Amino acid sequence: MTPVTISAAGSGAAAGTPNAGALAEDAARAAGVTVRTVHDVAGIHAMADFFADVWQMPRATPPYPSEVLHSLVHSGGAVHAAYSTGPSGEVLAGAAVAVFGPPAERDVYSFVAAATASGRGVGFAVKQAQRRWALQRGATTMRWTFDPLVSRNARFNLVKLGAVGSEYLVDFYGPMSDGVNNGDESDRLTVVWDLVTATTRTDDPADGRSTADVVRRAPDGGPLALRDADRLWCRVPEDIVALRAADPALALDWRHAVREVFTEAYPEGLRATAMSRDGWYLLTRPSPEEQA
Repeated sequence: MTPVTISAAGSGAAAGTPNAGALAEDAARAAGVTVRTVHDVAGIHAMADFFADVWQMPRATPPYPSEVLHSLVHSGGAVHAAYSTGPSGEVLAGAAVAVFGPPAERDVYSFVAAATASGRGVGFAVKQAQRRWALQRGATTMRWTFDPLVSRNARFNLVKLGAVGSEYLVDFYGPMSDGVNNGDESDRLTVVWDLVTATTRTDDPADGRSTADVVRRAPDGGPLALRDADRLWCRVPEDIVALRAADPALALDWRHAVREVFTEAYPEGLRATAMSRDGWYLLTRPSPEEQA
């Protein structure tokens, strides 16, 4: 399938730059971490080990080898690391890697991000550090992909950061053999984050959902997709990682069911713009400004 995309590139380089540093510092302080870019060989090796642990792979064959990370830094990208302080000194708590996209688009691509614990704000601190770094270099948008069945990541990306799902990619990577994704198909949702505004959503994604019509059923027999005149809601499993480990066949059924909803909705112009706390995507039509 050819992905359907929208452009979210803004104009004007650094209108949001003055407060980006303060937001990044506040986010790091709230999470109890120090976030900085990593350039040295030992630090980058530690990052490769960190990513191997997160993706449950041997450190001898990490998903992002240190030589690749080092080359990305050398080419002008950035490896950000979040460190917490423990009894024996600093401990890696989160990390992210970003590179620049086509110069004319003033866009940055964040191709990996991870944190060891959710709910502490480490991921938010790392993203704010990435935002400050990108704005300082003239970027106005940042893109990355994530597994659309992981609801906590969807809520973080779409609500906490205020990004918009710009394209749905079917089996983007092909078969994956890491300890987290093994046995599943690698559908991904691309999000675009407006770095200048970087606004957290405050509205309720569930507003209006209770009166919408059920248009599709989920593999568990419950509603999968609800619809009214202008909006579509799509449910995902409560914990796809646990489900994939316990019942791979059922997890794959969920993958295909959600895929059908998204691949029908995106050609209509609907985009994922929010995720509720109870695991429902909200898909709406982007404003003319978001489509410009």
